[in-house]
Amino acid sequence: MAVKIRLRRMGAKKAPFYRIIVADSRSPRDGRFIDEIGYYNPTTEPTTIKIDEEKAATWVKNGAQPTDIVKKLFVKTGLNEKLAK
Repeated sequence: MAVKIRLRRMGAKKAPFYRIIVADSRSPRDGRFIDEIGYYNPTTEPTTIKIDEEKAATWVKNGAQPTDIVKKLFVKTGLNEKLAK
């Protein structure tokens, strides 16, 4: 089972809000997920990014692969250096 850390779209039409989730790569974008590790709100100024560092580190250590967008969010929050250790 390939596990991904990816975004799940929430919110209203033209007002997106994303949750950062851990899910099986075969499940649909807004479908079943394993764990929720944070959220991302691009509509606020400045954008709001909140990630539970312990959960993210645990999932990456266990083999979960973040998507490209989530990798960029990790870099923005400074979590990328902590996960590399």
